[in-house]
Amino acid sequence: MLIIIHSETNKSNIQQNLGRPEYSYYFVLKEFRPVLERLGQVIEVSNPDELVDRLYFDCLSRGEDCIFLSFSPPHRTPIHYACPTLPLFAWEFSTIPTESWQGEPRHDWRLVLGACGMAITHSTFTVNAVRDVMGADYPICAIPAPVWDRFAARGEQLAKRAVVAPVQLNLRGLLIDSRTTDLRAYGPPALCEGTPLSFDGPPQDCQLQLEGVVYTSVFNPYDGRKNWQDMLSAFCTTFRDTPDATLVLKLTHHDIANALNDMLHHLYKNQSYQCRIVLIHGYLADVDYERLVEATSYVVNCSFGEGQCLPLMEFMSCGKPAIAPLNTAMADYVDSDNAFIVDSTDELTAWPHDPRAAYRTLRYVTDWDSLCTAYRVSYDVAKTDAERYARMSAHAVRSLERFCSQASTEQRLRTFFEQRLERTKALPAEASGA
Repeated sequence: MLIIIHSETNKSNIQQNLGRPEYSYYFVLKEFRPVLERLGQVIEVSNPDELVDRLYFDCLSRGEDCIFLSFSPPHRTPIHYACPTLPLFAWEFSTIPTESWQGEPRHDWRLVLGACGMAITHSTFTVNAVRDVMGADYPICAIPAPVWDRFAARGEQLAKRAVVAPVQLNLRGLLIDSRTTDLRAYGPPALCEGTPLSFDGPPQDCQLQLEGVVYTSVFNPYDGRKNWQDMLSAFCTTFRDTPDATLVLKLTHHDIANALNDMLHHLYKNQSYQCRIVLIHGYLADVDYERLVEATSYVVNCSFGEGQCLPLMEFMSCGKPAIAPLNTAMADYVDSDNAFIVDSTDELTAWPHDPRAAYRTLRYVTDWDSLCTAYRVSYDVAKTDAERYARMSAHAVRSLERFCSQASTEQRLRTFFEQRLERTKALPAEASGA
């Protein structure tokens, strides 16, 4: 079988696309590719309009099966190819789009999902949202990106101590440490003193030493789902008098200046605190990313919802317990044995790509007091209950193995492709009344 794959972001444009809508689909494609290669020949195309049907008809002439996997949300998935096409997408809202706008019929996902006949997403939550609209028997499967094997292998080599001994990281980019940064320039205009930091210079080689109880979160600061404001304010409040608590925020975006100015303003507002906040923007080589994981006690997520959340999955696969809500995709792999659960409540919101900003769906808002409690209890466990921390770490590894190992992904994909090809072959017979 020939498996054609495509993401609008690829290795040639990933740097300039970091943080833009749908950029993370490239990383999902990269994780899926090794497993797809066990199931057939894989060809990645950058220009699907030119190549997909050409490759499909070539396969057809040789009697070979062919399928096109579009790593994109349904409204960016082509439905005019002769080649069987499946969208592979993430979604974290309670309803899928059922309206169109701006003259693009595909904004109504029912059109695309109906035309494709099947789809792949990453969570039970999204499967249910799709079937609420498309019918209980609509063929859609939850298959997360298979990150477990790579990160669990790293985790086996890493120390899993709750309280981190001094670890030094090297990075090329920008490092901001609350203990060495003058925040006076980020206060209200009438009170501003000092000179703001400049983010225009070339990347610098930096060194960072971490120790104590270290909390880490990796995200795009422009992503409105990530709710970093609550993450910061709850951390500064909970650990106002705790100097050995550190929050590391690894930021991903191609243009970070506006976000950093906003984050530094929030650091100013939350003063004074003895805990430490570290902002990292820049490239971490694999060895230093591994050292960041090693120097982490807990991975943190307090978002309004997740389609799957690769960084959370990666850190937990390495054996790092989480602070996270129990909703959307996270409900498939987060539980009270591998995480400190943050309560959340739903509220009305708009689909993120709807320019009308019409309230048509729900997101899940973090309970700030619950987040503070999760920080406080997790710190106490790190400092005083090594056995419970070790159990949570081991359970995180096992939970993520079930959720996103390559073996699990291969089996689900194999079954799903077989079903898709059977349906495709059955269509001509159904059309002729056979």
